[in-house]
Amino acid sequence: VQLQAYGGGLVQAGGSLRLSCAASGRSFSTYTIGWFRQAPGKEREFAAAIDWSGGRTYYADSVKGRVTISRDNAKNTVYLQMNSLKPEDTAVYYCAAGNYPTPVDERDEYGYWGQGTQVTVSS
Repeated sequence: VQLQAYGGGLVQAGGSLRLSCAASGRSFSTYTIGWFRQAPGKEREFAAAIDWSGGRTYYADSVKGRVTISRDNAKNTVYLQMNSLKPEDTAVYYCAAGNYPTPVDERDEYGYWGQGTQVTVSS
C-alpha cells in the first residue's frame, strides 16, 4: 500500500485543520492506520490510530480531546481532524499503515509510511 498525507498548512493557535491520508493499492481496508508527527529536533511520536473497521481508535494524551481520527474505506482515505491547535502541535505529520489488528502507538508495528505534510501553528 502507498500512502500520501496532505492537508497541512499554517494556522493560528486555536484554529483547525483536517489532514487526509490517501492510499493506493489493494487491501487498504484491512490495515490499521496511524498518524505520527515529528517536530524539529525531536523524535517522531504517535498521535492517533484507527483500526481497519474504524470501530476502534487510540489517541496520544497530548492530542486527546482535540483530535479525531476517522476513515472512509470506500475512498481509501483516513482523516485527522485537529481542533484547538497549539504551537506545540507544529510538526510534520505522517500517516502509516500496519497489520496489527488494533490501533497501537508503536512505530515498529507500521510497515508502510507516506510522505509527511507540514503543520505550523502560530501563536
